[in-house]
Amino acid sequence: MKTPQISIVAPLYNESETLPLLVQRINALMDVSPLAIEVVLIDDGSKDDTALKIRQVALTDERYHGVFLSRNHGHQLALTAGISAARGTEALFVIDGDLQDPPELLPEFYKLLQEGNDVVYAIRKKRKEGFVKRMGYHWFYRILRSISYVDIPLDSGDFALISRRVVDVLNKMPEESRYLRGMRSWIGFKQVGYEYERDARIAGESKYTFKQLFRLAYNGIFNFSEFPIKFMSRVGMTAIVISLIYFATVVLKKLFFAHVIEGFAALLFVIILFSGVQLLALGIIGEYVLRIFFQSKNRPLFIIKEEIVNREYI
Repeated sequence: MKTPQISIVAPLYNESETLPLLVQRINALMDVSPLAIEVVLIDDGSKDDTALKIRQVALTDERYHGVFLSRNHGHQLALTAGISAARGTEALFVIDGDLQDPPELLPEFYKLLQEGNDVVYAIRKKRKEGFVKRMGYHWFYRILRSISYVDIPLDSGDFALISRRVVDVLNKMPEESRYLRGMRSWIGFKQVGYEYERDARIAGESKYTFKQLFRLAYNGIFNFSEFPIKFMSRVGMTAIVISLIYFATVVLKKLFFAHVIEGFAALLFVIILFSGVQLLALGIIGEYVLRIFFQSKNRPLFIIKEEIVNREYI
């Protein structure tokens, strides 16, 4: 096999049903493409026979590169492992293994790359998820855009074609709590969006639980925004102003009306207000401290148990 120009990178977790279809569609793409393409399939500690199927493909087709993680590290770290292992000299094409990101768009993305763009990211015009998820995604991207110090494109995910020089920078970024689409935007260079209609899942169920989605959203907000800390400063100032107004009201009533507000309700109001502000502040500070704590351990982001490259075990 020639040195690959493009690496297609797809993380997989319990995707035994979709993997044969993914391979079939990627093969059809590679068979007609003039580009030298390799495919990096990452098994993120799957519990079904996804790893076995990746192994079979990688051992029978030299265009496939199998990466097997020691356990389930999560989508962002599995993708990071694939990006670090990919050998494409021109660019990496990052897709989801569930075929919601059509690999057939590679030629269109590559045209935009050749026009001088370093990142061609996909913009989802229409999603096939349920109403709650669609609304959650819609508002999250807009809230993040409004509070982030990085220009993160609306409705764009990890699906993108990324030039080699951007990939090299990504591989040097050691963040433990990763939000790759934000990191990609932070790097800069010339970036352009490509609108597409996201397909429904071919088979199986989404492996992203609401808990994992919230974790990803937290990483986006706390890694690329100063808003949480500044928000606490504003809440603190607001609480002080409310308290001073309340205090002035008490003093005025004492001086001019010989009446002081008293009773359980007034005391309860003050306690709840300041306790709530303090707990909220501690929670937000705790999110930052937690990220510092995990980063300071300096552990490897992922552990590769095994690789299969061109029919050889590494």
